[in-house]
Amino acid sequence: MPELPEVESLAGFLRERAVGQVVARVDVAAVSVLKTYEPPVTALAGLQVAEVARHGKFLDLDCSGLHLVIHLARAGWLRWREELPPAPPRPGKAPLALRVHLADGAGFDLTEQGTRKRLAVYCVRDPAEVPGVQRLGLDPLGDGFTVEVLAGLLHQAGRAQVKGVLRDQTVLAGIGNAYSDEVLHVARLSPYKPASSLSGQEIDTLYAAIVDTLRDAVARSAGLATGQVKAEKRTGLRVHGRAGQACPVCGDTIREVSFADSALQYCPTCQTGGKPLADRRLSRLLK
Repeated sequence: MPELPEVESLAGFLRERAVGQVVARVDVAAVSVLKTYEPPVTALAGLQVAEVARHGKFLDLDCSGLHLVIHLARAGWLRWREELPPAPPRPGKAPLALRVHLADGAGFDLTEQGTRKRLAVYCVRDPAEVPGVQRLGLDPLGDGFTVEVLAGLLHQAGRAQVKGVLRDQTVLAGIGNAYSDEVLHVARLSPYKPASSLSGQEIDTLYAAIVDTLRDAVARSAGLATGQVKAEKRTGLRVHGRAGQACPVCGDTIREVSFADSALQYCPTCQTGGKPLADRRLSRLLK
């Protein structure tokens, strides 16, 4: 799933390529991606792309005051094309979901792989009209995110597991499954540690891990073409998606805990005192 660094990379790419361009037309290949209908997405035609912003994992194209807001979900992606075919796409031709033509002939496709269709597109006058944007918590790379603020959020979370707190978009906007694994590995914290139990030193370490991990990922993907961002993400990950491989810090084998629709990865030596976590939803450290 694209997370904060990847969405920021796409936003930066579109700032360079699309800002100042006029939208020629929008082709909808999969009606299911549209989550709003008034104003219609076709109303973007003739409007100029004035700004591209990111709200958590949401991408926001401001077109003369009308906003095209995109959430790529788990399997969605944005593919830039220097030249788009003039003929409208045939509806239902997967993986294409929506195509945005710009006046100079370039533009981008929104695609989604797999059978679980969660890619979401909104056409709104204010991004806050999108429920997911409205509920977003603090941006971990924003000025308002400080170690003191993080301490307060962890305290409010009580006994909730720290990984779940990091992934909660109403608490911190933009961190998902992959970067929460990465952050916790850097901070040397168990994903199941209760949020309110962290010491002052652990909170300081976690804060630095969040900011440094995300900034590093953003820097690595800056300036890349849209087709290269996913590969760069995979290359830069230390533990996420690397179960069975050696930890780059201590050499221990990276372990995995699987759930119904996701999995987390961690290093026992670095994060759980050498003890593997039980592979079930309500895990405890094995005795």
